[in-house]
Amino acid sequence: MKLVALLSNGIDSPVAAYLMGRRGADVILLHMDNRPYTDDRSIEVVKSLSERLREVTGKEFPLYLAQHGPNQQIISQKCERQYQCVLCKRMMHRTAREFAKNMGAVAIVMGDSMGQVASQTLKNIRSENVGLDFPVVRPLIGLDKTEITDIAKDIGTFDISIRPTNGCLIVPRDPVTAANPGKVVSMSDDIDLEGLAKKCADEAVRIQ
Repeated sequence: MKLVALLSNGIDSPVAAYLMGRRGADVILLHMDNRPYTDDRSIEVVKSLSERLREVTGKEFPLYLAQHGPNQQIISQKCERQYQCVLCKRMMHRTAREFAKNMGAVAIVMGDSMGQVASQTLKNIRSENVGLDFPVVRPLIGLDKTEITDIAKDIGTFDISIRPTNGCLIVPRDPVTAANPGKVVSMSDDIDLEGLAKKCADEAVRIQ
């Protein structure tokens, strides 16, 4: 079973990738490069995380990079500001889906934990997934932060994930927590989200 796991430089996503790898999946890592809305340190953290996942599992965990910063800029310029995070996540899902199809993978792996951040409320997850038509695996959805952190410490990714970066610089001050699905679909059409995601996936490059 081949899966594409979206890998950020945070605590949750490497744990999700690890759990699916431990269950026997061949996991391909896809990092959405958020520069210029983050700094180069985030890329170094992601590289170190992928290396640690290889060490702790003995599996390949190839790492690919997709340019997400230009998409973030388009969302910021053309969509309602408070919907930035929802549309960002929606773009990530579509990019991962297209990349998975390119790689012959059968599902996407996400590090979502219910309600932990604005984009992970149930209503926002619903809006992010409208029309995706592709399986999404969320192995951490019912775990709290303490449980996820304990696993990260056990497998040696926690200390890597907390290395300093400047975070995401395009997060709105007041992100929506109960997104309107119809509005999300309309804004997605306005920016040709599907087309942008396909281009982003097709141009992804392997960096490890």
